[in-house]
Amino acid sequence: MANTPRYAIYYAPTPDSVLHRFGSALLGYDAASSDDLPFPDGVAPDWRELTQDPRKYGFHATLKAPISLADGRSEADLVEACGVFAGRARRIPVIEPVVDAISGFIAVIPGKRSDELQQLAADCVTEFDAFRAQLSPEDRARRKPERLTERQREYLDRWGYPYVMEEFRFHMTLTGRLNDARRGPIVAQLRERFAATGLATLAIDRIALFKQADATSRFRIIGGWPLRS
Repeated sequence: MANTPRYAIYYAPTPDSVLHRFGSALLGYDAASSDDLPFPDGVAPDWRELTQDPRKYGFHATLKAPISLADGRSEADLVEACGVFAGRARRIPVIEPVVDAISGFIAVIPGKRSDELQQLAADCVTEFDAFRAQLSPEDRARRKPERLTERQREYLDRWGYPYVMEEFRFHMTLTGRLNDARRGPIVAQLRERFAATGLATLAIDRIALFKQADATSRFRIIGGWPLRS
């Protein structure tokens, strides 16, 4: 991975929201303030290790996966484009969030499919793609294309990320991958904690621009925009 900044378009709840506090506390990192946070009481003794991977990215759901900027594109250009995108009228997706396992890790996910959410993600993939530098052979290899389906490889080569369009699954990651024995008890624990937030519905009503300064840095929020309905 080149030691240059990367940017991503994510859904992230507002920093003063109960969902932001819930996810950031579990990850031990607040991407809005760039602060380390103490983990909540009662989580697993090795919780720091279990959350090491998602901590790097901050609490979020991917809409446009991390990119390096294409030649001739600047951070200021991308910030301006985020504002234009958010200002375009659209149907705001509303989901019923639940905690569950997805592909071996645990995340906040929709209880059922939302066509509006799928469309929002697809729009982000296509409309911000002009800012994306092409994948280097090393970065493509890092995605392990031999493990992907044919369609996912096509998306990797076209959009720089395999899990887009119908392959997209909204998720706000809370742990790294867990083996079967550990996954069940931790899902149950995190469901109980999530229930205490009282969050029955969630409007996906904003986008956030995250930046990673270099390959060793964590992502942090550098801008946020409410979506226009």
